[in-house]
Amino acid sequence: MTYQFRWDVIPANIDFLLSGLWQTLLISAVTLVLAMLGGLVIAMLDMSKFIVFRTIGISVGEVVRNTPILVQLLWIYYVLPMVLGINLDAWTALVIGLSIYSSCFIAEAYRAGIQAVPRGHLEAARVLGLSPIQTFTRITLPQAIRMTLPPLAANFVQLIKYSSLGAVISVGEITRRGMELSASIFRPLEIFTFIAVVYFLICWPLAMAIRIWERRLTAR
Repeated sequence: MTYQFRWDVIPANIDFLLSGLWQTLLISAVTLVLAMLGGLVIAMLDMSKFIVFRTIGISVGEVVRNTPILVQLLWIYYVLPMVLGINLDAWTALVIGLSIYSSCFIAEAYRAGIQAVPRGHLEAARVLGLSPIQTFTRITLPQAIRMTLPPLAANFVQLIKYSSLGAVISVGEITRRGMELSASIFRPLEIFTFIAVVYFLICWPLAMAIRIWERRLTAR
């Protein structure tokens, strides 16, 4: 039996699919901002002089980085409300889950960037009479962020792809829209091929731009 392609289903339902794409990009952007802040907190805990804070930071990072993101999302959506008695909608659960997961990887990038700041710069700050907080905010953090910008950009690409996991908990991003449309018109080949192309057209140019950016930073 020869399969009859029906690519006309895509333009006929493009508005429905694009509504999911905007959700995908919004989820990725919000999560990146939260993950950047969370990553900084975890990095500070990892490098703390106090063993209690350092243990908390290391433990959180190890647990999150070494368990599947899908399991974490399901745990946050189904189990966390049972434990805390707070009902989370699917969108919020997805953003929280992705933010925590990405924070732990971004924390490693921050930590590497902070540790890469030349020691002479820190000693010069002390000579100038800057306090530890002033040294961190004016000397260490700006240089660390500059060095971690490529990893942060790469993390954004990952977030765009990870947002598709929201389909499992019924978040209306593009993959979920595709599943709903496929269930109603029975054209999974055309629909999911289109969705794969959309992800590629977004992620591939970003990935190439990040590689060029990294080469230029390395060449300086």
